[in-house]
Amino acid sequence: MAGIRVTAVDWQRSSNGTAHHTEEYPCPELVVRRGQSFRLRLELSRALEDEETLIFTVETGPRASEALHTKAVFQTSEPEGSDAWTAVTEAETENALTISLTSPPDAVIGRYLLSARASSRRKHSNRKLGEFVLLFNPWCPEDDVFLASEEERQEYVLNDSGIIFRGVEKHIRAQGWNYGQFEEDILNICLSILDRSPSYQDNPATDVSHRHDPVYVTRIISAMVNSNNDRGVVQGQWQGKYGGGTSPLHWRGSVAILQKWFKGRYKPVKYGQCWVFAGVMCTVLRCLGIATRVVSNFNSAHDTDRNLSVDKYVDSFGRTLEDLTEDSMWNFHVWNESWFARQDLGPSYNGWQVLDATPQEESEGVYRCGPASVTAIREGDVHLAHDGPFVFAEVNADYITWLWHEDESRERVYSDTKKIGRCISTKAVGSDSRVDITGLYKYPEGSRKERQVYSKAVKKLFGVEASGRRTRIRRAGVRGLWRDDLLEPATKPSITGKFKVLEPPLLGHDLRLALCLANLTSRAQRVQVNLSGATILYTRRPVAEILHESHAVRLGPQEEKKIPITIPQSKYKEDLTEDKKILLAAMCHVTKGEKLLVEKDITLEDFITIKVLGPAVVGMAVAVEVTVANPLSEKAEDCVLMVEGSGLLQGQLSIDVPSLEPEERASVKFDITPSKSGPRQLQVDLVSPHFPDIKGFVIVHVAPAK
Repeated sequence: MAGIRVTAVDWQRSSNGTAHHTEEYPCPELVVRRGQSFRLRLELSRALEDEETLIFTVETGPRASEALHTKAVFQTSEPEGSDAWTAVTEAETENALTISLTSPPDAVIGRYLLSARASSRRKHSNRKLGEFVLLFNPWCPEDDVFLASEEERQEYVLNDSGIIFRGVEKHIRAQGWNYGQFEEDILNICLSILDRSPSYQDNPATDVSHRHDPVYVTRIISAMVNSNNDRGVVQGQWQGKYGGGTSPLHWRGSVAILQKWFKGRYKPVKYGQCWVFAGVMCTVLRCLGIATRVVSNFNSAHDTDRNLSVDKYVDSFGRTLEDLTEDSMWNFHVWNESWFARQDLGPSYNGWQVLDATPQEESEGVYRCGPASVTAIREGDVHLAHDGPFVFAEVNADYITWLWHEDESRERVYSDTKKIGRCISTKAVGSDSRVDITGLYKYPEGSRKERQVYSKAVKKLFGVEASGRRTRIRRAGVRGLWRDDLLEPATKPSITGKFKVLEPPLLGHDLRLALCLANLTSRAQRVQVNLSGATILYTRRPVAEILHESHAVRLGPQEEKKIPITIPQSKYKEDLTEDKKILLAAMCHVTKGEKLLVEKDITLEDFITIKVLGPAVVGMAVAVEVTVANPLSEKAEDCVLMVEGSGLLQGQLSIDVPSLEPEERASVKFDITPSKSGPRQLQVDLVSPHFPDIKGFVIVHVAPAK
């Protein structure tokens, strides 16, 4: 009897893609998810005889081996348990078989080679049938990444666009982001990110064998999305200077970044800030099959010395002293959460896990953060892997202001304007609204449970009891840790102060505000008010001073007074960063030595509207009208609209805008031809050399082709 061989393979890409929710991947090879069967139709050179079976081999990575679970050899048989690869014959004709292959739910993910040979007495060599890609499977109850809700799987795995929340606590802005995990080459690039990691370069076979574990994979990706240590994807830049690269605010999504890194032979892409790192990591993890979302934390602590306090040093005008202030409180910080079980910690800590690719602090010698269980953060279990203390501080640290005197002494200043970890936000499932998830990270501010958790965290971090919410542990240089029980909150002063915006703060316009002071006592008081203002980055790092003035104010008993403040546009326009942010400070020196610091973060507002003029249908052109306004009091030339949207247009579109007179509005029309149905995000930015980008987006509901 002649030897038998497989003459053709039908990967049944369409039916397998639908069953595995992978039909959107445009790869040449089949993409399936682990723990779930997929079908192949094999044509044979002759029919199998009774005693003959097919023996399959799957292998992934270099030096694949059964010992490392990167190789499996199995034959067609009855279905067995779910802890091994299986093959079952579902249909048989004279010269063809339909085979159902199933991987275990903890199989290594990645690109596999599939081979087959017959089990007859004659020795047959393996015939390579081709390659397929195996991903994590949130639809499989036995997979560590299983997510029970179909609505959440649609949002956190399959949605290829989303919203990132930026701004300040009192003025949160939504920014569109194109994740684009199903765009050309993106899956291939995501797999290559794993292969570029130092762990793979050091020991490829061992590294690949760990890729069954979402804890391992997400920690690798967290390090590889930034370029520190490992020539990863994105290079960070927080100085406000972006020469030789792209400003972080110019990016509208992850696709251009990932493709640039890949095509540029893995040269880090310039430049990113926190939302860029989070957007890219969300793309990579959704692409690999792990449910992931982007989370924004407002008033986010960067506690460099791990003492659970952000210590800010200011001068007599309330200006930040950069050389003394190592800690910082960012207007907002953006990270990711991914959903998976923590086999390393136990079932109490399953669920959302914090991952942060922004290179802030090293973790085990590498710039990465997480996965840290959100439950562990809320319960104060900061000793658990990975990076709990840093994440706990981001949402729980105290914000302490010190007035630094010329004789190098310091004085605690009362400032009630800032609480760390506010309005922790993510996009809602199935809509564009903002969901506040602060309650997942901490108990209500000031509650008994919150104080208990804080004390527990202090004990686990420093091995000491915390007698109250405000007991501080301070680092004292080389002397290690010392306890400062005397560091009580600054005395509440006998006046209050608040900045009030008198007109909406519009980009390109003068700013009009007032500092409102109130005397809380029944005696007259004199107040020396030192005002300062600066353009800032979103990290609250000052760029340039735009206000510096003093006022002597007499407040009668119980009296309220307003100090008017005007900042002309000419003062801030040259030094305004693309964050469009200004920080105002008033250091109030009251009689009897009391001091009060009042701060206000302002984000300048802008204008853009986007309208889709008619029904959007796959394959049919539809007009879009964008209305923009020149925010300046001078003519604006050389403006362009940059347009992007997965499933709506190929790549990016650049459209010239006619020159705009001062404060003139203009409408620009263009056509898009959708290629995919469902809700699609269209992003349009007005880009100009004269003012920061003005960003907008709209959701387009695309109907299938008729």
